[in-house]
Amino acid sequence: MQTLLAEIRACRLCEAHLPLGPRPVVQLGTGARILIIGQAPGTKVHQTGIPWNDPSGDTLRRWLQVSREQFYDPEQIAIMPMGFCYPGRGNSGDLPPRPECAPAWHKRILAALPNVQLTLFIGLYAQRYYLGKRYATLTDTVRHWREFAPDRLPLPHPSPRNRRWLTQNPWFEQEELPALRARVHEVLDTKPEAGSGQL
Repeated sequence: MQTLLAEIRACRLCEAHLPLGPRPVVQLGTGARILIIGQAPGTKVHQTGIPWNDPSGDTLRRWLQVSREQFYDPEQIAIMPMGFCYPGRGNSGDLPPRPECAPAWHKRILAALPNVQLTLFIGLYAQRYYLGKRYATLTDTVRHWREFAPDRLPLPHPSPRNRRWLTQNPWFEQEELPALRARVHEVLDTKPEAGSGQL
Protein backbone atom coordinates (compact mmCIF):
# COMPACT_ATOMS: atom_id res chain seq x y z
CA MET A 1 0.00 0.00 0.00
CA GLN A 2 2.80 2.46 0.82
CA THR A 3 4.35 1.85 -2.59
CA LEU A 4 1.01 2.44 -4.30
CA LEU A 5 0.43 5.63 -2.32
CA ALA A 6 3.88 6.91 -3.25
CA GLU A 7 3.18 6.23 -6.93
CA ILE A 8 -0.17 8.03 -6.76
CA ARG A 9 1.33 11.07 -5.05
CA ALA A 10 4.01 11.24 -7.73
CA CYS A 11 1.45 11.07 -10.56
CA ARG A 12 1.74 13.76 -13.24
CA LEU A 13 -0.53 12.14 -15.81
CA CYS A 14 -2.71 15.19 -16.49
CA GLU A 15 -0.41 17.92 -15.15
CA ALA A 16 -0.82 20.06 -18.27
CA HIS A 17 -4.57 20.39 -17.60
CA LEU A 18 -4.43 21.31 -13.91
CA PRO A 19 -4.53 25.06 -13.15
CA LEU A 20 -3.08 24.64 -9.65
CA GLY A 21 -0.76 21.79 -10.57
CA PRO A 22 -0.95 18.16 -9.46
CA ARG A 23 -1.65 17.28 -5.84
CA PRO A 24 -3.35 13.87 -5.74
CA VAL A 25 -5.56 13.50 -2.67
CA VAL A 26 -6.55 10.01 -1.55
CA GLN A 27 -6.85 8.12 1.73
CA LEU A 28 -6.08 4.41 1.67
CA GLY A 29 -5.53 1.64 4.20
CA THR A 30 -5.68 -2.12 3.69
CA GLY A 31 -8.04 -2.50 6.65
CA ALA A 32 -10.62 -0.01 5.39
CA ARG A 33 -14.19 -1.32 5.52
CA ILE A 34 -15.86 1.66 3.87
CA LEU A 35 -14.83 3.16 0.54
CA ILE A 36 -15.97 6.63 -0.52
CA ILE A 37 -15.81 7.42 -4.23
CA GLY A 38 -16.52 11.09 -4.80
CA GLN A 39 -15.75 13.56 -7.57
CA ALA A 40 -12.53 15.57 -7.23
CA PRO A 41 -10.91 17.87 -4.67
CA GLY A 42 -11.97 21.49 -4.41
CA THR A 43 -9.55 24.33 -3.78
CA LYS A 44 -9.55 23.96 0.02
CA VAL A 45 -8.82 20.25 -0.21
CA HIS A 46 -6.09 20.98 -2.76
CA GLN A 47 -4.52 23.51 -0.39
CA THR A 48 -4.56 21.22 2.64
CA GLY A 49 -4.13 17.83 0.98
CA ILE A 50 -6.87 16.48 3.29
CA PRO A 51 -9.88 14.87 1.57
CA TRP A 52 -13.33 16.29 2.30
CA ASN A 53 -11.76 19.02 4.44
CA ASP A 54 -14.44 21.57 3.62
CA PRO A 55 -18.15 22.27 4.27
CA SER A 56 -19.11 19.36 2.00
CA GLY A 57 -17.06 17.06 4.21
CA ASP A 58 -18.74 18.40 7.33
CA THR A 59 -22.11 17.51 5.83
CA LEU A 60 -20.90 14.09 4.69
CA ARG A 61 -19.65 13.25 8.19
CA ARG A 62 -23.01 14.34 9.59
CA TRP A 63 -24.77 12.10 7.09
CA LEU A 64 -22.59 9.14 8.13
CA GLN A 65 -22.67 10.02 11.84
CA VAL A 66 -18.92 9.51 12.18
CA SER A 67 -16.36 11.67 13.93
CA ARG A 68 -13.43 13.34 12.17
CA GLU A 69 -11.18 10.82 13.90
CA GLN A 70 -13.11 7.89 12.43
CA PHE A 71 -13.43 9.55 9.05
CA TYR A 72 -9.71 10.20 8.73
CA ASP A 73 -8.62 6.77 9.92
CA PRO A 74 -7.52 5.02 6.70
CA GLU A 75 -7.93 1.65 8.37
CA GLN A 76 -11.65 2.38 8.69
CA ILE A 77 -12.51 4.57 5.71
CA ALA A 78 -10.78 4.76 2.33
CA ILE A 79 -11.32 7.73 0.01
CA MET A 80 -10.76 7.37 -3.74
CA PRO A 81 -12.23 10.20 -5.85
CA MET A 82 -12.90 9.94 -9.56
CA GLY A 83 -10.26 12.60 -10.08
CA PHE A 84 -7.42 12.89 -7.58
CA CYS A 85 -6.48 16.52 -8.28
CA TYR A 86 -8.36 19.82 -8.41
CA PRO A 87 -9.57 20.06 -12.02
CA GLY A 88 -10.15 23.81 -12.23
CA ARG A 89 -13.12 26.11 -12.36
CA GLY A 90 -15.90 26.05 -14.94
CA ASN A 91 -18.85 28.31 -15.68
CA SER A 92 -21.07 26.87 -12.95
CA GLY A 93 -18.64 25.42 -10.40
CA ASP A 94 -15.63 23.15 -10.56
CA LEU A 95 -14.88 21.30 -13.77
CA PRO A 96 -15.58 17.55 -13.98
CA PRO A 97 -12.96 15.16 -12.61
CA ARG A 98 -10.11 14.57 -15.04
CA PRO A 99 -10.88 11.39 -17.03
CA GLU A 100 -7.36 9.96 -16.70
CA CYS A 101 -7.46 9.06 -13.00
CA ALA A 102 -10.02 6.28 -12.77
CA PRO A 103 -8.67 4.12 -15.64
CA ALA A 104 -5.10 4.64 -14.47
CA TRP A 105 -5.49 3.96 -10.76
CA HIS A 106 -8.84 2.60 -9.58
CA LYS A 107 -8.34 -1.09 -10.34
CA ARG A 108 -5.02 -1.14 -8.51
CA ILE A 109 -6.54 0.66 -5.54
CA LEU A 110 -9.56 -1.64 -5.36
CA ALA A 111 -7.26 -4.67 -5.45
CA ALA A 112 -5.42 -3.24 -2.44
CA LEU A 113 -8.65 -2.82 -0.40
CA PRO A 114 -9.73 -6.40 0.36
CA ASN A 115 -11.86 -5.58 3.41
CA VAL A 116 -14.31 -3.06 1.97
CA GLN A 117 -17.91 -3.98 2.83
CA LEU A 118 -19.64 -0.74 1.86
CA THR A 119 -18.91 1.59 -1.06
CA LEU A 120 -20.50 5.04 -1.30
CA PHE A 121 -20.83 6.57 -4.76
CA ILE A 122 -21.13 10.31 -4.29
CA GLY A 123 -22.27 12.34 -7.25
CA LEU A 124 -23.07 11.64 -10.87
CA TYR A 125 -19.54 10.86 -12.10
CA ALA A 126 -18.93 8.03 -9.62
CA GLN A 127 -22.43 6.64 -10.15
CA ARG A 128 -22.18 6.62 -13.93
CA TYR A 129 -18.73 5.01 -13.89
CA TYR A 130 -19.55 2.25 -11.40
CA LEU A 131 -23.33 1.83 -11.41
CA GLY A 132 -23.90 2.38 -15.12
CA LYS A 133 -26.67 4.36 -16.78
CA ARG A 134 -29.60 2.37 -15.47
CA TYR A 135 -31.32 5.62 -14.55
CA ALA A 136 -31.28 8.88 -16.48
CA THR A 137 -30.47 11.23 -13.61
CA LEU A 138 -28.65 11.30 -10.30
CA THR A 139 -31.99 11.83 -8.56
CA ASP A 140 -33.42 8.66 -10.08
CA THR A 141 -30.31 6.66 -9.20
CA VAL A 142 -30.31 7.84 -5.58
CA ARG A 143 -34.07 7.35 -5.33
CA HIS A 144 -33.55 3.67 -6.20
CA TRP A 145 -30.81 3.20 -3.60
CA ARG A 146 -32.44 0.04 -2.25
CA GLU A 147 -31.56 -1.75 -5.50
CA PHE A 148 -27.85 -1.30 -4.74
CA ALA A 149 -27.93 -1.89 -0.96
CA PRO A 150 -26.51 -3.09 1.33
CA ASP A 151 -22.94 -3.05 -0.04
CA ARG A 152 -23.25 -0.13 -2.49
CA LEU A 153 -25.10 3.13 -1.93
CA PRO A 154 -25.46 6.11 -4.30
CA LEU A 155 -25.58 9.53 -2.65
CA PRO A 156 -26.01 13.11 -3.84
CA HIS A 157 -23.05 15.40 -3.36
CA PRO A 158 -23.14 16.96 0.14
CA SER A 159 -22.17 20.38 -1.23
CA PRO A 160 -23.92 23.45 0.20
CA ARG A 161 -25.00 24.06 -3.41
CA ASN A 162 -27.30 21.03 -3.08
CA ARG A 163 -29.51 22.40 -0.30
CA ARG A 164 -32.26 22.99 -2.82
CA TRP A 165 -32.02 19.36 -3.97
CA LEU A 166 -32.35 18.16 -0.38
CA THR A 167 -35.41 20.37 0.12
CA GLN A 168 -37.02 19.05 -3.07
CA ASN A 169 -36.24 15.41 -2.19
CA PRO A 170 -37.12 14.97 1.50
CA TRP A 171 -37.22 11.19 1.09
CA PHE A 172 -33.40 11.20 1.05
CA GLU A 173 -33.09 12.38 4.65
CA GLN A 174 -36.20 10.51 5.78
CA GLU A 175 -35.45 7.13 4.19
CA GLU A 176 -31.92 6.68 2.88
CA LEU A 177 -29.97 8.56 5.55
CA PRO A 178 -31.20 6.44 8.49
CA ALA A 179 -30.44 3.26 6.53
CA LEU A 180 -27.04 4.61 5.49
CA ARG A 181 -26.14 5.42 9.09
CA ALA A 182 -27.21 2.02 10.34
CA ARG A 183 -25.14 0.29 7.66
CA VAL A 184 -22.09 2.48 8.34
CA HIS A 185 -22.18 1.66 12.03
CA GLU A 186 -22.79 -2.02 11.33
CA VAL A 187 -19.71 -2.15 9.10
CA LEU A 188 -17.56 -0.12 11.49
CA ASP A 189 -18.96 -2.04 14.47
CA THR A 190 -19.96 1.10 16.34
CA LYS A 191 -23.24 2.17 17.84
CA PRO A 192 -25.52 4.40 15.71
CA GLU A 193 -27.58 7.17 17.21
CA ALA A 194 -31.20 6.56 18.07
CA GLY A 195 -33.61 6.55 15.16
CA SER A 196 -31.36 4.92 12.58
CA GLY A 197 -33.08 2.51 10.23
CA GLN A 198 -31.94 -0.74 8.65
CA LEU A 199 -31.07 -1.68 5.08
